[in-house]
Amino acid sequence: MESLAEFDRVLASGSLTGYRVQSVDLTGRTSALLETPAADAVFLGCRMAPEAAASVRANGALVFPPIPGLPFDPYRGSLYTPGELFAGLGTDTGYAATADARAYAWYQRTMSDGDVFASMLRSIHDDAVSDALDEHLAGARVVGIMGGHALERGSAAYEGAARLGRQLARTGLTVATGGGPGAMEAANLGAYAAPFDDAMLGESLALLAKAPHFAPSVTDWARAAFEVRDRWPDGGGSVGIPTWFYGHEPPNAFAAHIAKYFVNAVREDGLLARSNAGVVFLPGAAGTVQEIFDNATPNYYGSRGEPTPMVLVDRAHWTERLPAWPLLRALAAERPMAARIALVDSVEEAPEALARLGGTAGSDPAASARPSEATHAPETTSR
Repeated sequence: MESLAEFDRVLASGSLTGYRVQSVDLTGRTSALLETPAADAVFLGCRMAPEAAASVRANGALVFPPIPGLPFDPYRGSLYTPGELFAGLGTDTGYAATADARAYAWYQRTMSDGDVFASMLRSIHDDAVSDALDEHLAGARVVGIMGGHALERGSAAYEGAARLGRQLARTGLTVATGGGPGAMEAANLGAYAAPFDDAMLGESLALLAKAPHFAPSVTDWARAAFEVRDRWPDGGGSVGIPTWFYGHEPPNAFAAHIAKYFVNAVREDGLLARSNAGVVFLPGAAGTVQEIFDNATPNYYGSRGEPTPMVLVDRAHWTERLPAWPLLRALAAERPMAARIALVDSVEEAPEALARLGGTAGSDPAASARPSEATHAPETTSR
C-alpha cells in the first residue's frame, strides 16, 4: 500500500495482517492501528504516533521508522518528479539548495565511510525506486535512447536527438533515457514536446541554448529548462533514469518521471532491461560504449528472451572514432541477435531501422542479417 486511500480500503476489511505499507502518513489513523490486527505486516517509513507503532509491533508487525535528517525518503513509493528534485532552485543559492544536490552531498559523505546503515539505506531506496519504476512502466513499450552527456544545447546534434525523441514518443512508445544532460536531455525534451507543434520545439531549443551546458552553472542550466516547462506546461511524458554516482551530472527537467539511483550498476542494467522495444545509441564516449555491450550481452546469450533491437547512429563515430560496431557485428554473427542490430548514418534513419528490426521476429536470423549487413554494416577497421 502506497497511499492513505489504499490503506483505508484495506483497513475497512478489518485486518492489516500480512500487508506492506510503504511511506504513508498514518498519524491520523492511531485509533484504527490500536484496534486492527497487524500480524506479519510491514510498515516501511510510515509516520505514526508512538503508541500506534508500539501496538502494531506488539501485534507482530515489523516497523521500519522514518529516518530523520535524510535529504531523501528511502522508503518512497513513487518515482521522482523534476519539481521534487529541483525544489529550492529558485533560492539565492540555486542548485545547491535542491533536494537533488543535498542527496548527492549525503552520498559523497557516506559512500566510502564503511557505515553499514548508510549502505542499507541506499539499498532500500534503490529497491523502492525499482519497484515504483516497474509499476509505472507496466504494459508500456519502452524505447531507450542512449548518448553522451557532453552534447551541448544549441548544437545540430542536440536538435536531432530532440526530434528523435519526439518522433518516437508520437508513435506511442515510452522514451527512456539515462536522465542526465546532453543527448539524454534532448531525447526527454523531444518527448516533452510531442503534444506541441514545430514552433514550440524550435523556440524551446532557442531558449535552452542560452545555457548550453551544465558547467559552469547547473543553476542557470536548470533554470533555462524550467523556463521552457513554465511556458509550455503539460508536455508529454517520458522516463529519466539517472544516478547520484555521477552526481556532478544533474538530472534533466524534461523527464516527467525520474527513477534516480545511488548504485549505477543497478540503474544501468535496469534501464536497458526495461527497454523492451529496443535501444537507440547516439554518439557518446565510455558510458555509451559500456551501455552498448551491457545491452548486447543478454541479447547474445538470450538471457532476457528474444533479442531486442539495437540501432547505432553515426557510422563514422561507431566505426572509426570508437569502433564498437565491428565488434558488435562480430558478436552477433550466426546468432538470433544478428537480425536485431543496425548501423545508420543519421538520427532521421533511426525510427525506421528500429521498426524494421522489431518486425523480424520469427524470421531466419541469417537471412534477415544479410541485407542489413549490405546496407548498414560495411567492414571497417579502427583508424
